[in-house]
Amino acid sequence: MKLSNKRVNEIINFIKDLNLEEKYQKEFTKNKISNLLQINQSLTHSSANRVVNYENLEFLGDAVLRLIASDFIKSKYPDMQVGERSELRSQLVSDQWLEEVGNKINIKNVLLIGNKALRDKSAKATIQAEATEALIGALYESLTILEPIKNWLIPFWEDKSQEVLSDPHRQNYKSALQEWSQSQGLSIPTYKTIEINKKHNNPKRFFCTVYIKDQPIGKGLGKSMKLAEKEAANKALKKLSKNIINI
Repeated sequence: MKLSNKRVNEIINFIKDLNLEEKYQKEFTKNKISNLLQINQSLTHSSANRVVNYENLEFLGDAVLRLIASDFIKSKYPDMQVGERSELRSQLVSDQWLEEVGNKINIKNVLLIGNKALRDKSAKATIQAEATEALIGALYESLTILEPIKNWLIPFWEDKSQEVLSDPHRQNYKSALQEWSQSQGLSIPTYKTIEINKKHNNPKRFFCTVYIKDQPIGKGLGKSMKLAEKEAANKALKKLSKNIINI
């Protein structure tokens, strides 16, 4: 696959903006076309190229990401229990986190997406998260070592881990609500979600009510059903902590 000069420059400038350590920046120049091809592949959706796209690199990126996230947690929180480490890691490698990183590095500006997928606004977040994970795989394929990738991701993990650890429920609101319900000898929570707006990526697209014993205990909005349910569970937990609900 041959890249145009314009595309080569786009990729080089994109990598520069990632702020990798200077000695690794040298691996992404016009003289290192094989590495630029790896990065280009990680930024290519299957709708743009059915043969050369980010799917295989996404698979590799998932493995790399989980390994270096584990190493980060072990170094940053040496006294944390294994169960807590696992919970934190799930947040540090989640699709939501990957999407957030994608936003911060402006990955959308260099993505290659076919017209049909481009018009599907509902797929935007998923494509961005997948491409960010594939980019991690491409960086590893190019550099063949983990350290510079981990150092690049540490600032993103620092912010996210502080956010998660400051939350008593570690942002696992649905699990926390179910654990509370079972500890009280009550039925597990049920969620009823409806679409109230057709606009994709609208943070108020879905409306959810969570029930325990047919009693509504929390309501939430979100751009996806999953996020609306998460918010409803969060609202319910806040009410329970203040003894506002009597079940």
